[in-house]
Amino acid sequence: MTQTVDEFVYDPFSPDVMSNPLPYYQILRERFPVYYVEKYDTFFLSRFQDAIDFLSQPTNVFVTNEGSVFNRPELLEHNAGPTIDPPTSPMLGSHLNFGAPTYELVRQAHGKQLRPGHVKQLEPFIRTMVRSRLDEAIDTKRFDLVHEFTGVIAASTICRLFHIPLTEATTVLDNINAMTRTNSDGFIRAPKYQIALLEYVRPLVAARRAQGADGSWPLVDGMLDLRVDGRALGDMEIAANLMCVMVGGTETLPKVVAHGLLELKRHPDQLAEVRSDLPNNCAVAAEEMNRFCGPAQWFGRTAREETVVAGQEVQPGQRVVYLTQSANRDPREFDDPDEFRWNRPIPRTLAFGFGQHFCIGIHLARLEERIILEEFLARVDDYDIDVDRAVRLPATFQWGYSQMPIVINSTL
Repeated sequence: MTQTVDEFVYDPFSPDVMSNPLPYYQILRERFPVYYVEKYDTFFLSRFQDAIDFLSQPTNVFVTNEGSVFNRPELLEHNAGPTIDPPTSPMLGSHLNFGAPTYELVRQAHGKQLRPGHVKQLEPFIRTMVRSRLDEAIDTKRFDLVHEFTGVIAASTICRLFHIPLTEATTVLDNINAMTRTNSDGFIRAPKYQIALLEYVRPLVAARRAQGADGSWPLVDGMLDLRVDGRALGDMEIAANLMCVMVGGTETLPKVVAHGLLELKRHPDQLAEVRSDLPNNCAVAAEEMNRFCGPAQWFGRTAREETVVAGQEVQPGQRVVYLTQSANRDPREFDDPDEFRWNRPIPRTLAFGFGQHFCIGIHLARLEERIILEEFLARVDDYDIDVDRAVRLPATFQWGYSQMPIVINSTL
């Protein structure tokens, strides 16, 4: 970044910000904690407490009916007043685009299988899968941590939840990665990949409907039992509303864990401390990885009512964006926040969101992270990351490593 503070301009879609937003976040936190971009009619929040307060607003003061990640062309179109939720009959979009009570109804309908008790039952499956994948990967001595290891594990776990054959995990992963790509305007419109994912799920929903929902597959059974406006959802409506679990459970975790292993390699003393008690320390280290390595840079909401955010009046139809990775590096919340510390106290987190849209998959993500770290560090004695060949492309939203080559030097 070459601007002086007096010339400072922040735009999440600018090439410099997409290449490295961290220096911009530092200036925003210190000088412009509520930064207004006139051309987008949008406010950007960079401090931790301001983000928490924003996400703690009463229900439906802010909504996500325009989505929670905006593309540039959408922001250039200003709203003249409050936006409305899409229709519920049919509900072919995601429940993520609805306010209360529709959002909560759909979330609760499919969320049972992602609660701690159900998630815990997946531990033997995940651990066995990680060990098997390690056997294959270690034999090659060199592989891509993101795509060939952590990504396959995350996609395989999602396949297990959705009753998709595990042989399809790599294809599912490829479709999700293709669907979540961004360019200088935001997410690339690639409907063929979304349709491909929907066509994995829709026939399974239809088959389950014919078989009869008995509650043993909560992810789908809850959606079959759901009634919105007094009617049952169709197969495609259910499939579309389950995409948040499929994509959210696959896209982010591989980048977090791969980047986390890179940070441990960069800090040999911390790596040794984690290794001293893997069953207890890996869960702790994963929380710092979520804070420090999270690829999601921001999420937004649209105001439905006149309100005040961080001392700034916000009118209906205006958008507010909280900069997740700026908040996660706020020195008001964390000591030396730009340093990776595996055992850092983290009493509050924004890594999984906050408030109404708190990540429904938090328990599954934490379980997978802990198991992957435990099994990898118990098996791999020494490794190197080929940083020169690691890929972290400029991006508007998911600024994370999409490729991270690793070399296995020795095993235990």
